[in-house]
This record gives sequence, C-alpha cells and structure tokens, in this order.
Amino acid sequence: MITLGLTTWSEHPALINQQTRPVTLAEYAAHFPTVEIDTFFYGIPRPQTIVNWQQQVPANFQFVVKANQALTGHPGETLSGHKLTARFKAFAIALAPLQQAGQLKTVLCQFPPFFEATSRNVAYLKFFRSMLPALPLTLELRHRSWYQGKNAVSLVTFCRQQHYTLAVVDEPTGLPTSIPLYPAITTPELMFWRLHGRNQLGWQAKGKNWRKQRTLYRYSSQELAAFKNQLQSFTDQVHEICVIFNNNSARDAAPNAKQLQKMLGLHFTGLNPQSPEQLDLF
Repeated sequence: MITLGLTTWSEHPALINQQTRPVTLAEYAAHFPTVEIDTFFYGIPRPQTIVNWQQQVPANFQFVVKANQALTGHPGETLSGHKLTARFKAFAIALAPLQQAGQLKTVLCQFPPFFEATSRNVAYLKFFRSMLPALPLTLELRHRSWYQGKNAVSLVTFCRQQHYTLAVVDEPTGLPTSIPLYPAITTPELMFWRLHGRNQLGWQAKGKNWRKQRTLYRYSSQELAAFKNQLQSFTDQVHEICVIFNNNSARDAAPNAKQLQKMLGLHFTGLNPQSPEQLDLF
C-alpha cells in the first residue's frame, strides 16, 4: 500500500482552485489520507486542538507528528534531567487521543544538522526510544556522518533493533548539509519518504528567508517517474509506504503529489467529500 500526503494542510491553494485563503483541514482531507504537522515541534497543543482536528477528518485519516524540539535537541529550547523526562511524558499524553483512534501514523523524530554520528548520540537515540516505547517513531538524521562508510549499514541495523522507521529523504546531495537518498526498510509496518526537492543553491540559503529557498523546487515528470519505480519495488516488502511532499515554497507540493498519485494509479478511499469547486481540479 502506498499513501501520499503533504506538510501542513493550509498552504496548498491548488486544492481549492487556487483561492488565496488558507485551506482547511476538512478540505485537505478530501484529497489525501495523511498530513505531516509541526505543531508539536513548537509546543504541546491543548487537548481541544487535537479534538478539533479529529472532528474535521474521516476516521481513517492519519497524522504524522513532528517531535517536540526539546526532545530532539534543537536550539529553540534545551531541557535536561527531570524537565526533559517531563516533556517526554507530556508529549506522549498529548498524542494519546490520536494513537487510541488509530490516527497517529508516526512521530517524525527529525534531529538537527549538528546531531552527528557519535556514541553519545546513539545512546541518546536509545534513551529517546525508551521514553516513548509505545509510539511509532520515524528517524530523520540530517548530518551526513550517519551515512558515511559503514555507518549507513550500522544505522539500518540500529533502527531495526530499536524499532525506528528510518526516513528515506530526497534532497540536494553532495553538500555538507545534506544526506543521500538511502532507501531502507527498518520496520515491517512502514516505509516513510520525505521529498524536500533538489534546489542545490536554495538548500544552503541563509538569512530570514532561508526556509522559502530550501524547498523551492518542482519535481519533473521524469523525476516523479523514477520515484514511482522505486516505490513500486518496495511495495511487497512492507505494509505501507508513505510519501510526504515538502517542496512547497512555490506551492508545488500538491500538484506534484497529485501527479505521482496519477502515475501510480492510486485511489484513496474514505476521504472527505469534495466540494463542486474541487471536483474539476488536476
């Protein structure tokens, strides 16, 4: 089974006939069966916020939740000791309604680019797993040292032992700040792809608008066809392959996802009903 989704639901005008207003979650859920959200990265949302999400989507819709920044060591907030343990517990409690409803696809544990392949960091990944033993976890490591030499094979073995799904990441390659595309199945239930685009110059952009430059990319038909072939080669080895498009600086994620969906011949069932304006899209 292959599923497709996008990062966030509000920033995809192609889904609502190019209108300039934000897309609602209910409208998004008429097109895709899953979405990646970063709300938890910045803070633990109120229970009512999660209830509101659940009320807007079908029962089989699933969320990919980015782990809180304090848990993955991002510079925005640094915790240790009892405070860090308490944050892990609060994070797990907040996710309980999604998990109990079967609406939590995975927790995306995206570590910062300076999180290198060291014995200390490996120990932290073991600690991380021990703190969230009941949750499905996907690991995205962004320092290239994890994929150099024998480390890549060791990483796959480690993820299988710790039951981490290792994210398959497509981004500009050959840069100090990027990792290679490395498809590997480490959990039997999920293979998780994140497609950031291949903007070589934008990936290293600095300044206040760096985020808009990093994912400024539209995949070509040839590139999507290559993804199609790769994805299909793994379908009989894992229960689900989930592909998330994050190339949205110029609003290309939704059109690219729809194009790949057509190439793969995918028909998602149990979606929200589409409005008349949506029926003629793509």
